[in-house]
Amino acid sequence: MYTLNREQFLPISPEVAWDFFSSPANLGKITPPGMGFKIISGAGEPDIKEGQIIEYIVKPLLQIPLRWKTKILDVNKPDQFKDIQLSGPYTIWEHTHRFVPENGGIKMFDEVKYKLPGGTIGRLMHWLFVRKKVEFIFDYRFNILQKTFIK
Repeated sequence: MYTLNREQFLPISPEVAWDFFSSPANLGKITPPGMGFKIISGAGEPDIKEGQIIEYIVKPLLQIPLRWKTKILDVNKPDQFKDIQLSGPYTIWEHTHRFVPENGGIKMFDEVKYKLPGGTIGRLMHWLFVRKKVEFIFDYRFNILQKTFIK
């Protein structure tokens, strides 16, 4: 099991943070364009709900499209929610989003716990490029959020 932790301060209210991050429609805005991210079902509501299932197409490697199905859990508006993978490229994917009011804004925390299939081959793939790809996605997200919310 691997873990990625990120934090970022944004000068926005908890309500603005929740509205942005809990809207599935905004996922495409914070995902690198080269990943071909597209929601195919489950994102009709403007705000996430406990138990909501969302399906995507994503092209994480070599432009090969993969279906990814996630479920929303632990919704505690406006403080946190979690998405877990039901099916997709990982054996386990759990992404917890937390928002903590701080100094007139929010500190956003992302914790991603993930595991790859394939035993030794999966560990080698992680070492060679998966870790770097996951970090790249969250680096991209950080930069887009800075540009979006810090003028």
